[in-house]
Parts: sequence; structure tokens; C-alpha cells
Amino acid sequence: MEFHLYQYLGIIFGVVAFLFTLSRFRKGKLSLGMLALWSGLWIIVILVSIFPNATSQLALASGIGRGLDVVLILGLIGCYYLLFRMFNMMENLKEEMNYLIRELALQRGESGEKEEDED
Repeated sequence: MEFHLYQYLGIIFGVVAFLFTLSRFRKGKLSLGMLALWSGLWIIVILVSIFPNATSQLALASGIGRGLDVVLILGLIGCYYLLFRMFNMMENLKEEMNYLIRELALQRGESGEKEEDED
């Protein structure tokens, strides 16, 4: 089997990204679920780089014309999913910040603290 430059680049990229994902998990910056999701994605990138004809087989099975079309469609769906997740996370953070700001304002109001005016 003859490898092309894009296959080498895909394998290297997938391995580096996989190691980076493991590193973030070990530092506690990534949950177990996100570790599984990203690790699965990087393993798929590596496998598709090694066996590029597998996308053509998937295209035939799904009724989509070409293997590259399958990759692009799945990538687009994945991007929209991640955007949706990020939007939900931002909304949750906004709600938490509003709650904390209200609590802080109530505590300052009860203790009689006043901020100094800077005129």
C-alpha cells in the first residue's frame, strides 16, 4: 500500500491531537465524556487517513455520491453540534453570573457596604 502526503499529515495530526486531548484530560480540563468524544474523532481521522477508501464504502452504503461528500457532510453536522453545545454552555454561564451578581448585591446591601464614588 502506497501512502500519499495527505495520509501522513492526517496520521500525524490525529496522533498529536489525540495526545493533546489525553493531556487535557489528565490535567482535569476535560471531562470523561468529552475525552471519549474527541478521542473517537481523532481515531476516526487516523483510520480514514490510513484507509481513505473506507469513506467511499460509507458513501455507497449511505447513498451519498462520493467519500469526500460523506466526510464533508459529517464534518458540517459535527460543527453545528459543537456550536449548539457552546451556545448552551454560554447561556448557562450567563445565568450563573446573573445569579452570583444578584447574591453579591444582596450581601452588600445587607451588610451596609457602599462603594466609594470616584469623582
